[in-house]
Amino acid sequence: MATATNDQSSQATAAPSEAPPQTEIRVVTDGFGEVEIPTNPKRISALYREDYLVALGVTPIVQYYNPMWGKQDYLKLEVPLFDVTGSIEALMVSEPDLIIGAGEVDAAQYELYSKVAPTFRLPDDVLADSRKTLTLIADLLGISDKAEQVLADYEARIADVKAKLNEAIGDEKLVVLRMNVVDKSINIFGIHNTFVGQILYEDLGLKAPGFAEAMTESNIVLSKEVIPELDADHIILLPSNGTWEDESTAQAFEEMKADPLWQTVPAFKNGHVYPVERSYWQTGAITANGLKMDDLLRLLAS
Repeated sequence: MATATNDQSSQATAAPSEAPPQTEIRVVTDGFGEVEIPTNPKRISALYREDYLVALGVTPIVQYYNPMWGKQDYLKLEVPLFDVTGSIEALMVSEPDLIIGAGEVDAAQYELYSKVAPTFRLPDDVLADSRKTLTLIADLLGISDKAEQVLADYEARIADVKAKLNEAIGDEKLVVLRMNVVDKSINIFGIHNTFVGQILYEDLGLKAPGFAEAMTESNIVLSKEVIPELDADHIILLPSNGTWEDESTAQAFEEMKADPLWQTVPAFKNGHVYPVERSYWQTGAITANGLKMDDLLRLLAS
């Protein structure tokens, strides 16, 4: 991403004591082209990317919320929710200096958000990599040095967890599945899935079952015919929404464990199926990946 600085240095004609403070701006290039943003924005809305702000020690002014899915509970933010399916007014009243969006922000939404505040749409090639995303967001906020420290700590944690997991399970195969609560179908996440691919299979060096390794898609619905071929030694299982304490979800899990087809899978046969909290397993951001590593150590190496 190319950036260029364009500081506003023109002086107001009024006396210095009456002049409004000048805001330094710069021109950056995002997914839709060039946009002027404040050099050091303070009031940030990072829609569904609040995780990166938290990792950088920045509190967003609002948190992404979708009534069909909820919010990223694991961040434990105490800020107003912005319902992305509702009125833009909830974002306007928060008076952001900068709005950061991602793939879910289309051209029409981008234009709408841009009327509220300077809006930066993260490029798709950056979104596929959590490190690049953190680095770019830190650059937009003028705190690149903070990103360097966060990433140094992150790499050290990955190295430590990788060694412990390798010692604990070696070449045993692990895969992430999602139970769709409405119809009880199961999605399988492949090695290219942005939620889990980079952290599990690239960074931590975990092995994926052959089916997941061969997938070119991010995730697909797993057909019943394939289940006996799913040679997974360990399965991370998350619900599409809600929690495992919800009666319908808990019942669906019990039915899944009792299904003869699933009993052909080594992970089910040996009791190595691990229900996890969904919100941080359904994002590939820095804070979430730290929580995933906590889960993996607790479930596989304790």
